[in-house]
Amino acid sequence: MKGINRARTGLAGVVATFTVLALAACGGGSDTSGDGGDGGDEGGSDLIRVGFSQLGAESGWRTANTESVKESLSEDAGFDLTFVDAQQKQENQIKALRDFVAQDVDVIAFSPVIETGWDEVLQEIKDSGIPVVLVDRTVDTTVDDPFVTWIGADFKAEGTTAGEWVAENAPDAKIFELQGTLGSGAQVDREEGFGEVVGEQIIGKASGNFTRAEGKTAVEAALQAYPDMTMIFTHNDDMGLGAIEAIEAAGKVPGKDIQIVSVDGVRDGLQALVDKKFNYVVECNPVFGDQLAELITKVADGEDVPKETIVIDKAFDQTITQADVDARAY
Repeated sequence: MKGINRARTGLAGVVATFTVLALAACGGGSDTSGDGGDGGDEGGSDLIRVGFSQLGAESGWRTANTESVKESLSEDAGFDLTFVDAQQKQENQIKALRDFVAQDVDVIAFSPVIETGWDEVLQEIKDSGIPVVLVDRTVDTTVDDPFVTWIGADFKAEGTTAGEWVAENAPDAKIFELQGTLGSGAQVDREEGFGEVVGEQIIGKASGNFTRAEGKTAVEAALQAYPDMTMIFTHNDDMGLGAIEAIEAAGKVPGKDIQIVSVDGVRDGLQALVDKKFNYVVECNPVFGDQLAELITKVADGEDVPKETIVIDKAFDQTITQADVDARAY
């Protein structure tokens, strides 16, 4: 797009300094592009060249988010997208970000796998004059004005919503907290929001790294370590589905003997709610590619953008119907 590079010089003043963005965003989705990319230099001069690094493909949520981003940042929509799947490794993301700088893309967007460790590469990007849009997750950095804007869900609010349901419906529950990737914005903020409401009821915690397999393993160990637990709060649906497997293998009934409160709202998670194996699900909506595309366009054109865009979430209990699940887009 003509004029983009000239517009960069005014982008640093678009937003106030973010030393730490303490808002929230979500965990979990999938893509098979490995650490390579699609897109590149073949787009026309009127296309906005975007380098996007997705943190990985750890869950159904991340799959839906990736699909939404790719669909919205298509050539037909006016973008030349280079997409890189970091496979949940920060070193892969840092390499991708440096490659984007070398390619002199117009805008860099990425979902950071964890919050810290970005200072050096963010300073390099800032020095290059390429604007950064954070997607879903956040960063904790000493770099001044490291990004123009952030879009995602309010992770802390998700944890708070889950805690409020527990306080009202299971005030005596003994809770094991199944956490996401330690140090990620989703893990940090969901833990904080939930703990502020029902922290005294939590008897143990462990990470399942946002994956179904590791969620199952963590709950298998928790059933031995905390035999009196009556509830699991899981930071995403995939880990909760792994928890169901572990609970059933132990001869207990998920949703009854051990209640499960989850965050995400992907189709499989809501199916578990219909099947009465989950008790409550707080949505973390992954389908916001259209909003991201609108933000990137404004950033590339040097327009003012909001400091943050919160994606609106819902919450579901066991009154959800099969028709609701079948109509789910992800």
